[in-house]
Amino acid sequence: MTILLSGCSEKILYAKGKLEHSEVLPDTNKNDSKPTDQKQNNVEHTGQPGVKSPDENSKPQEQEASTPPADTPSAKNNNDSIQVVFNPESIPVLVNKQNKLPDSYNPNDLVYTDIPFISGTSDEKRKMRQEAATAINQLFVGAKAQGISLLGVSAYRSHATQTTLFNYYVNRDGYEKARTYSALPGTSEHETGLSIDVTGGDGKCAAENCFGGTPEAIWLEQHAEEYGFIIRYPQGKESITGYQYEPWHLRYVGKEIALEIMNKGISLEEYHNEEPVSN
Repeated sequence: MTILLSGCSEKILYAKGKLEHSEVLPDTNKNDSKPTDQKQNNVEHTGQPGVKSPDENSKPQEQEASTPPADTPSAKNNNDSIQVVFNPESIPVLVNKQNKLPDSYNPNDLVYTDIPFISGTSDEKRKMRQEAATAINQLFVGAKAQGISLLGVSAYRSHATQTTLFNYYVNRDGYEKARTYSALPGTSEHETGLSIDVTGGDGKCAAENCFGGTPEAIWLEQHAEEYGFIIRYPQGKESITGYQYEPWHLRYVGKEIALEIMNKGISLEEYHNEEPVSN
């Protein structure tokens, strides 16, 4: 059975009105990797990623996490099919429930974006990789020029932050339930430094379904590719991406690839000729 997750589990917290932005951990390192525009087909199959016990009292965020004890059936079943990507620095790198970043990966070219964020956003979540940060700055300026006001919600999230987050959920709800709305560490796009969640200038509907259909969401659907971004989890592609429709989740892939993906109405998985992602 395919289980659709919210690509950004912050949505759950917003919906409950309990999101605490102090949840995010310290600033991340910076790195010198050079992006490539080659399609990803170099992945290494692994058995089980490193295991960490969920003992940190963090506060929830998006999709990423550590696994339960390695000898539990749930840990084995969920990790047997996870592959580690060889090219995490590639701009169009595919990161999802089946393709994870190396545990040691930290983008070295992270910089602060020059865009407004919702109140209380931590320093870490204001960062993106340099090329993506430049592009999101331009997107916000372009939107403003057309009467569309946007705010950032959450951009980069470190592996440590995601691990702590998932462990928080496991401690609170148990591993099986946590896995229905949060993802393992390394499988979140936010760890790439190439993704950002946005919302309208009034700050309402941040990472919530009500953002869909708003003038801001419609503008992004029509213009994001002009700046190198795609709507990462498009409507109607849930069985392929493994995630529900998220009009607020932008992923930077570069203008040429973004135009191809958006014009064809395909997902990043389809661009990489991946099989549908399911649990």
